[in-house]
Amino acid sequence: MTTPDYATYIAGLPRVLAAAAALFRDERGRVLLVEPNYREGWALPGGTVESDDGETPRQGARRETLEEIGLDRELGPLLAVDWVPGTGRPPLVAYLYDGGVLTGDDLKAIRLQEEELLSWRLVPRDELTAHLPSATGRRVLAALDILADGMGPAELENGHRAV
Repeated sequence: MTTPDYATYIAGLPRVLAAAAALFRDERGRVLLVEPNYREGWALPGGTVESDDGETPRQGARRETLEEIGLDRELGPLLAVDWVPGTGRPPLVAYLYDGGVLTGDDLKAIRLQEEELLSWRLVPRDELTAHLPSATGRRVLAALDILADGMGPAELENGHRAV
């Protein structure tokens, strides 16, 4: 039971947004990116965690992957958590999970959510930062490093390692 004083206390706490995404690669190591129709640039399959409905970041990444690209996949380990300050929005905590390696059949099965996405593509590591906004690009590069060296997950601040 919530007392009025406790409810007032909770209502006065800072707000933070939570997002979650999956990092999918093909057999050549290229990263799957999607092109939203509601903003400029590219993104990973993912989006806002519906925390008011009790959704966890892992559940949100899986739900968003199914909605956006039509693949319902068990996600692998958490690769990175990134604290991203906001301009015109609250800070964002971005969770990035290993989506695994997609086979040719997986890629053929991709079905874009037409209400939100224009296209998808596979992008090699050396072209990622040209397609992704700064913090997101750095987050993906850090996650690829974690996959390569087995050391993770990474704690990031605006895409940079915190420690």
